[in-house]
Amino acid sequence: MNLAVFEKCVSEIVNRHESLRTTFANVDGEPVQVIAPPAQVSLPVVDLSPSEVDCERRADAKTSFDLAKGPLWRVKVLRVAAEEHIIIFTLHHAVADGWSMSVLVREMVQLYSAFLQGRPSPLEPLPMQYADFAIWQRQWLQGDVLKENLDYWRKQLSGAPMRLELPTDRPRTPDGKREGALHWFMIPLDVTAKLKEIARREEATLFMVLLAGFAALLSRYSGQEDMLIGTAIAGRQRAELEKMIGFFVNTLVIRTDLRRNPSFRELVNRVREAMLGAYAHQDVPFEKLVEELQPERSLSNNPLFQVLMVMQNLPHGGAMPLQGLYLEWFDVEEASAKFDLSLVVAENEKGMKCTFLYSTDLFDASTIAQMAERYVTLLVDAAQGRYLAFANEKSRELASAFNAPLE
Repeated sequence: MNLAVFEKCVSEIVNRHESLRTTFANVDGEPVQVIAPPAQVSLPVVDLSPSEVDCERRADAKTSFDLAKGPLWRVKVLRVAAEEHIIIFTLHHAVADGWSMSVLVREMVQLYSAFLQGRPSPLEPLPMQYADFAIWQRQWLQGDVLKENLDYWRKQLSGAPMRLELPTDRPRTPDGKREGALHWFMIPLDVTAKLKEIARREEATLFMVLLAGFAALLSRYSGQEDMLIGTAIAGRQRAELEKMIGFFVNTLVIRTDLRRNPSFRELVNRVREAMLGAYAHQDVPFEKLVEELQPERSLSNNPLFQVLMVMQNLPHGGAMPLQGLYLEWFDVEEASAKFDLSLVVAENEKGMKCTFLYSTDLFDASTIAQMAERYVTLLVDAAQGRYLAFANEKSRELASAFNAPLE
């Protein structure tokens, strides 16, 4: 690896994207965006043995950022052998999102190849910067536009339970600790194909079908027939935003109705309608929605929803060609859980890889493993037409039985 060329690539990307040169100063109690001028950056190179890498990564992930001083990103090169390096990118969510990481790595690959051959940057100038988008969004999302969007959410969430009462292995603590762990499992390829067929038949997306199944699972654990589940949306509805590094992602609240014993087909249709409505009103930032609805706040749980589900379709993973190098992503354990439970699904050649990120303060690993097994079983039953409606007036009694250990 040519470290000098790599350092030049990082400098080019930071100078290209104003978001990576942005900090937030405190002026009279209000945060003010400050964009630093372009400059060259120098990167630390740390020599480590392979056994020390994970400890170093965890330590880096837990190192805080100073929003006022910045920078709000870090890049560290770990040299584990003469011809093997691990690069750790750590970015604050104020200036980047998951899509941004794909942009960053894609540009890095293009720049490295060009600079290694002595050629100039092959990247076209950005049509706009993140600050331009922020100004446009603030100017557009006001008046009648803002009122119409907020009116939808007030009506959609009116009377909804603000808590999903999942049974936990330990009581919730009031201090809001967020220690987390991961559990991976697979939805087989043949089941995935049948779920896609259900989606086509119901004019829904695969994610809508998976969310319907997840809602049914949560209902069977909680005994609730009306629940709120969070999901994330990229927020890049304009083509010029797709090549930018910045925080565009928004969180949507999906209200799921399992009353009156819906069949799986009916449940998919209910989820589809709820998601289409949410997508049509996706421009209200989640924090603005919380500000308007004013749910009861607590450090012990997230407002409006405590369980999140997303389908990951970003171009992460696998090996990427890079002149003179072999480059690949690697998975890392999460250090914290932002919600009680999150489910992330990503399709691959073997089916769908699913990841539960859960709060270890609330759940044991065995509980989450059992939940994963039951989710797959539920989807297999739905795919084979064996799904049984579960939510009814005896749902809490049935939920109690459902939570018993598997035989």
